[in-house]
Amino acid sequence: MAESLIVQSKVKEAVKGLELRMDSSLPDALNEKINALLQDAAARAKENGRGTLRPYDL
Repeated sequence: MAESLIVQSKVKEAVKGLELRMDSSLPDALNEKINALLQDAAARAKENGRGTLRPYDL
């Protein structure tokens, strides 16, 4: 698995703010989603001849 890009305590805090509990595997699943999102954005930027990720690549 890739290095974590999230802070688990912040995710837990956000979920608690939604008045829900967090499964222990949620941070790993969220991290996988973020990594996939970044990979897709990087591919889009490269396809457009750019070396910089921009918000609209997401």
